[in-house]
Amino acid sequence: MNEQEQMSKNKTSVALSSVMAGFLLTAGKFVVGLMTGSMGILSEAAHSLLDMGAAVITYFAVRVSDKPADEEHHYGHGKIEALSALIETALLFITSGWIIYEAVKRLMSGNIEVEATWYAFAIVAFSIVIDFSRSRALMKVAKETGSQALEADALHFRTDIWSSAVVFIGLICVLFDIKGADAVAALFVALIVIKVGWDMGKRTFDVLIDTAPDGLADKTKDILMNVPGIIDVDHVRARMMGPTASVDALIVVGRKLNTEALHDIIKTAKEAVMAEFPETDIIIHSKSIQLSTETIVESIHVLGHKHGFSIHHVVVDILNDKKFIDYDLEVLHTLTVKDAHEKATEFEALVKAELGDDVEINTHIDPSIDESSKSEEVSDSEMKKIEEQIQEGMKHLPKLENAHNILTRKTEGKIAVVVHCYADPEMTIDEAHDEATTLEHFLIGNKHCKIARAVVHVEPKE
Repeated sequence: MNEQEQMSKNKTSVALSSVMAGFLLTAGKFVVGLMTGSMGILSEAAHSLLDMGAAVITYFAVRVSDKPADEEHHYGHGKIEALSALIETALLFITSGWIIYEAVKRLMSGNIEVEATWYAFAIVAFSIVIDFSRSRALMKVAKETGSQALEADALHFRTDIWSSAVVFIGLICVLFDIKGADAVAALFVALIVIKVGWDMGKRTFDVLIDTAPDGLADKTKDILMNVPGIIDVDHVRARMMGPTASVDALIVVGRKLNTEALHDIIKTAKEAVMAEFPETDIIIHSKSIQLSTETIVESIHVLGHKHGFSIHHVVVDILNDKKFIDYDLEVLHTLTVKDAHEKATEFEALVKAELGDDVEINTHIDPSIDESSKSEEVSDSEMKKIEEQIQEGMKHLPKLENAHNILTRKTEGKIAVVVHCYADPEMTIDEAHDEATTLEHFLIGNKHCKIARAVVHVEPKE
């Protein structure tokens, strides 16, 4: 049995015990109340009867509230507990109204005949013991599970302790022939019930109308603002969904982030909030903005990623305040010149919309293949020619050393070559790229090897 199932079992068990206790107390108080004519005990009996009804509601509420979300209840059934608590509150006010009416009626009519017998004291004392035991058990499970319905039930039994104590005092006063003491005790019971009912009703009503839990949204925002990668938090909304809090937040991030990086930030943000508020269901949305530090090259890459264009080798020059932008645009190799040109024109329009019309754009269209191809090994004679050609090219490039890890393959009669070379670790990447490109062009230009594609990988010399 997992933790969630154990909590559900505990809630159901303690709620059922409350129903049984309520039935026992209600029957005992009504019998003794009728036998003694005590308004205080009868008011307590009525109170216990409503408590028993509330306990029945609680029992079914906690059973239903733990059901998982389904197709009709996407957020689960947690609010059933709040609804149950609100019904119990209404029952408390009904009880109080009846007690006040009967007590005032007795005081005004003067028709007050109460017998302070030993069994009257016994039933009230027994009620206090049961109420104390049930209140502690219910509140313990309520705190462990966050159950509002069980908390409401616990408050009912706690209220019964005080109201029973008042009735007990009223019976003592009857022994000393203090007129109206029993009815006054009943009024005190009603006032206690009204106060507890008001407090509980306000809390449960707040849950039903999605009142934000005090301080949760502000604390969540503070946590999110400390997560690396989050620039700002647009808003945080919080509400209670039964025993758990539901929070949704909108974070602001830089638009250069790729999907995986954004996913990692959101995951880190959720974990940070959950570490502070474990019983919280948090949903984080994001919106991206352009940062003031974003360069033109970065802006073009962002546009390509956003609109599904594969862009690389972006070069930006500025002459007399005019921007000259060159880049390579990859399109499927199966496209016609017309279709490829339309793709290029579409992306150029996006760039101008982003940077303004005062730009000169030159697009180099690269064909790309979107699926893998089956290759074969090159022959020994072809491999020998390739190695000779690599060594010949290296003679003209003294800044590159030790061609190694030469990989070759042939696809549809075209040879592809990968060569690893060493270079000075302090060489700039721009210079290393020029050296590698020179060797690549040298290999591809060789008519004897029929190399269609060459990739030179430059590594720092140890």
